[in-house]
Amino acid sequence: MKYITNIEQIEQIPKAEREKLKAVADTHSFRVSEYYLGLIDWNDPADPIRRLVIPNIAELTNWGHLDASNEAANTVVQGVQHKYPDTALLLCNEACGSYCRYCFRKRLFMNDNEEAVKDIGPGLGYVRQHPEISNVLLTGGDPLLLSTGRLTDMIESIRAIDHVQIIRLGTKMTAFNPWRILDDAPLLELLSTHSTPYKRIYFMNHFDHPRELTDPVIECLDKLIRAGVILTNQCPLIAGINDDPEVLSELFRKLSWIGCPPYYLFQGRPIAGNEPFKVPIVRGWEIFREALRHGAGLARRARFAMSHETGKIEILAVDDKHIYLRYHRAKDANLRGRFLVYERDDNACWLDDLVPVGDAPKFARESLTDVLSGPE
Repeated sequence: MKYITNIEQIEQIPKAEREKLKAVADTHSFRVSEYYLGLIDWNDPADPIRRLVIPNIAELTNWGHLDASNEAANTVVQGVQHKYPDTALLLCNEACGSYCRYCFRKRLFMNDNEEAVKDIGPGLGYVRQHPEISNVLLTGGDPLLLSTGRLTDMIESIRAIDHVQIIRLGTKMTAFNPWRILDDAPLLELLSTHSTPYKRIYFMNHFDHPRELTDPVIECLDKLIRAGVILTNQCPLIAGINDDPEVLSELFRKLSWIGCPPYYLFQGRPIAGNEPFKVPIVRGWEIFREALRHGAGLARRARFAMSHETGKIEILAVDDKHIYLRYHRAKDANLRGRFLVYERDDNACWLDDLVPVGDAPKFARESLTDVLSGPE
């Protein structure tokens, strides 16, 4: 598969516009697969596939942080994040098949970033020493950009750790380049060997829009299912791409039909460069609620949540005065399952923007130490 890394190569974009977008691509990395580029309707300036991978001048707006969820605080060994007791993340690659413009880990693709590692040996050592870890997520970047040989070494090494039950691969290669799976019989054999009846391999796929679900993609997912892999999907809510209840409902329904049901719909993190993609929490809830009115139960399994630095917080409901939240996962044991009520703010895009009601904590970076000490 050919990958394009220079915006000047995309002749469908007028030359004057390409020159303006070069500054964006130089700031926030640009890369797109030739296949995915072919899905764009160039006659539509608001085409969602175009918006997903083609730079936007508004990305240069001074807004957000590169690590808005403070993942650095969860790094226990280089390349390893351990935020929740039973799950460890191994950042095993610093590149993706294409770069989503709204990526929440775009910092990994910058020249001075060394969070991802080629050698996961120290990370595996950490996992071995922590028997509470039952899930290991290979992520980055995209692990499927690694060779099948390297993936074999990684997966076999993880499978040798008895207390690890589930191996997850976080990937968007099924959308960006389905032939990575279709043309690699040894990869499918590897997955079939190590996705066992008692210890499964999961693909945490990332489809944002129903137009990504092409025939080659569906064939690719079918081969994964037949290899014993469990499929699911998680994606953020993104302005101009899927912030429409009809689009989101169609995505959820089609994913359920092809065996890749929705898992999480994420509130977009306030990442540097992502201002043009933001959707306020209240509007996001309304879109999500309307989308769930359609389809059977398997199309309605997604949780609407935000990955805040203190935990994964589910957005439960919104009324005329309040926003209701609950900790689905929490870094601090004292916060797990805690119910939160905040004043309704139709402009708020993140938990830290909200004003608490009663004793609900106000999450500001400067007061995070007090928050994580737990309730009195």
